[in-house]
Amino acid sequence: MSNQENQGGLVLAATPRMKDAFNIKTGSRRYEIPEDSRIVVAEPRMKLYLQVNEMIIAIFKRYVAPEHLLIYSIDEAILDVSYSHSLFGDTMTIAKRIQQDILTELRLYVTIGIGDNPLLAKVALDVEAKHQQSGIAEWRYADVPSKLWRVKPMTEMWGIGRRTEVQLNRLGIYTIYDLAHTEPNLLRHAMGLVGEELFYHANGIDHTDLAEKYVPLSKSFGKSQILERDYSDHLEVEIVIREMVEDIAMRLRREQVETAVVHLSIGYSRYSVFKGFGNQMKIHPTDSSKKLIAYVLYLFRKHVANEPIRSLSVQLGKIRYKEGTQLNLFESAVQTVNQEQLERTIDKIRDRYGFQSLMHASSLASGATGMRRATLVGGHKG
Repeated sequence: MSNQENQGGLVLAATPRMKDAFNIKTGSRRYEIPEDSRIVVAEPRMKLYLQVNEMIIAIFKRYVAPEHLLIYSIDEAILDVSYSHSLFGDTMTIAKRIQQDILTELRLYVTIGIGDNPLLAKVALDVEAKHQQSGIAEWRYADVPSKLWRVKPMTEMWGIGRRTEVQLNRLGIYTIYDLAHTEPNLLRHAMGLVGEELFYHANGIDHTDLAEKYVPLSKSFGKSQILERDYSDHLEVEIVIREMVEDIAMRLRREQVETAVVHLSIGYSRYSVFKGFGNQMKIHPTDSSKKLIAYVLYLFRKHVANEPIRSLSVQLGKIRYKEGTQLNLFESAVQTVNQEQLERTIDKIRDRYGFQSLMHASSLASGATGMRRATLVGGHKG
């Protein structure tokens, strides 16, 4: 649980017994957990999780080449073992060997889904493997009618979330069987390419090749956070915005790219009559912290209402590689170059000694979150 000292602390993971006995699951809050001596609440240790994750990946690489390994999340990975049979045996034998290696070396129990493609393997893992004594489930194309079409609710299916389920329900689709027998053109017309992909997935079809790495043509850089309390003083929010933009700008410079679009989203308190807003603006391509802070603060001051704020998000889009420094007619070239050199010098110091090594004095003010968040890993305690 993160922030367990607060009643709003969030459950990040819960054991099966917690779910069965107390109905406590991922996303539950601190105030929902009863006082019971059998319940153990532990803080997240993200650095340890990452270290263990690297150990497990090292075991995977004994059995597959790196190009046949996809790290799906911190606790899940997809392996294509079709090229490893001559060395280690059939698929089930490889699965049991990996499972035993992890148990012997790391004392961790793992569950494994086996399938003719990543989709079937993933659904086998989610739906069946976790309930098998062996921790292994195998779904083949021949099992689609008897297993995949019977998955309930639909949200148990990989790729179908609550919103997607609602969209499908509006089309008269309430089961995976219904989805598999719906005209694909209807799904494509109603939901685009995603609808057509869902049709194929419902029939157990997935042509993903792990060796084909997808490299996006463009990407965005962003940062968001939910504040620990409602911020009624908007000057405090501006401090948080400055800290967030400075962190994102540092990542831009590290990747040697710049942005041409800034986007700001603000969420008001749950007690507010307004939900919030999201606005963006095009800018001259830049990676300057000073300029980006000014742009985002402009959006904030222009659109914010006199309401307490609980969440905020900053996104930088239209990313492109930086080709040079853009001079400004209203600023001397020396001043522009000096500012760029200053920011890059600060970046080098922070990369070596941590983000906290150089921070603005405003980060010591009430409401600032940069000092605390600099100690977190993935938003959680290291």
